[in-house]
Amino acid sequence: MGMNKMLEKTRVFQCSKCHGFIEVEADIEQYNYIPVPTKCTASAENCPGRLFNPLPTDSESGMNKCIDYQEIKIQEQPNKLNIGSIPRSITVLLQNDLVDNAKSGDHVTIIGIVIRRWKYLISGERPDIALCISANSVFVHNNQEEFFGTTPEMKTFFNNHWQGHANDPMKARDIIVSSICPQVYGLYIVKLSVLLILIGGVAKHDDSGLKVRGEAHLLLVGDPGTGKSQFLNYAAKISPRSVLTTGIGSTSAGLTVAAVRDGGEWMLEAGALVLADRGICCIDEFSSIRESEKTAVHEAMEQQSVSGAKAGMIINLNARCSVLAATNPKGKYDTEQSITVNVALASPLLSVPSQASANSNNNSKKDNKFTFNQLQQYISWVKNQFHPVSTPESERILTKYYQLQRKTDNRNAARTTIRLLESLIRISQAHARLMARDKVTSQDAIITVMLMESSLLSATPSFNSLNTGPESGSHKNLKNPLHTNFPENPDLAYKIIEKKILEMLDIDETFNR
Repeated sequence: MGMNKMLEKTRVFQCSKCHGFIEVEADIEQYNYIPVPTKCTASAENCPGRLFNPLPTDSESGMNKCIDYQEIKIQEQPNKLNIGSIPRSITVLLQNDLVDNAKSGDHVTIIGIVIRRWKYLISGERPDIALCISANSVFVHNNQEEFFGTTPEMKTFFNNHWQGHANDPMKARDIIVSSICPQVYGLYIVKLSVLLILIGGVAKHDDSGLKVRGEAHLLLVGDPGTGKSQFLNYAAKISPRSVLTTGIGSTSAGLTVAAVRDGGEWMLEAGALVLADRGICCIDEFSSIRESEKTAVHEAMEQQSVSGAKAGMIINLNARCSVLAATNPKGKYDTEQSITVNVALASPLLSVPSQASANSNNNSKKDNKFTFNQLQQYISWVKNQFHPVSTPESERILTKYYQLQRKTDNRNAARTTIRLLESLIRISQAHARLMARDKVTSQDAIITVMLMESSLLSATPSFNSLNTGPESGSHKNLKNPLHTNFPENPDLAYKIIEKKILEMLDIDETFNR
């Protein structure tokens, strides 16, 4: 995106013979070049003048005219292209009130006139001609419903889905969860986690200027061949705003922003996190990013912005996106060691679930799953329709769990900061949205605690209830909570989990009844 500047639209020349004024307009097809007149046209008489002096821009005559001017470059959406296609781009010229309407990462609809541009002709040199668009209208899409609106028929279908499962809401939820990445077998908790990341929590903005992000981040850690990249590809495909990249192919400029020189002027090129604004950025092979480049994404992940100073330009761009990353463990995953040791990654900004496994079963019926289009519209519907608020019951559970983590002797000091509590709130809000609710109930808080315990590779007995296979009571399954399959009776399994988690938190089971 080019910088906003003042463009000299017309320049006034004065004839040295008759002292008349000649107004010459900038030629947009020659990069706004203003040619010097070759003959005098200031008076009706045939003036023989051949020498013309330009008036200064700030002349008291006020005849020179300047306008706001900006050049931006638009690119095809990568997630809408076929595999193997390279996104094409074209320059768009903005003038007057259209300047600064769009920012890096915005999805826009441009209406304008296609024109050709070339440099002024020089003897002996071949002219380079390029196409561009002179814009008449710029429409910015900031709402997900503007990409694919949720039809009234689909909203009725969603409401009927929940009304039909009023007595077994967890079963209704698992039907939606099982629709995530159907080509991957099982991995119940991983699919639930990815779906919650796609939905996200509720951002908070108060009058004092305090901003708390609603986007959550997720890191999948697992051995090769366990389906991590499949989840990233599916998330990038289902999200209307998404960027899929790899750590080995991304520098700090490729993830954030770069300043490049184009035609003698500096321009900003948005990186993956900026292009994914209001969407999701999927980063595969996250551990391949060099250590000096990992720090470049910390601000984008926590503050939801990219700032800095490059080439004399003060940069402040939005990067309000969720980060879904995947990485392999450093060697064989050792469940006795912390996640920091296993992946050689120390970052308090990431919520990290444990390693994924392909050795799981899926009990959900295929004919009950949402189609890709239904799931896409459902995510858009709950994100725009529901803005859940916390309840005393949910606050008590999350607070007790946070306090318990702070008291643990072997706790990870990088994870058990106030950011852990903020993560708990975001995940509970996302689950409330998934359940199509405007309030965060104790049920949402219980599921949040279960997911956080899974990410910590906890061996608490609460996860045994999710295992319906013959080895459900084995120590192996307890050490690998992500091996759990979809429970045959989700609501009964939840009751068992709720009882054990409340016992772990030392909360009376009847506190919210």
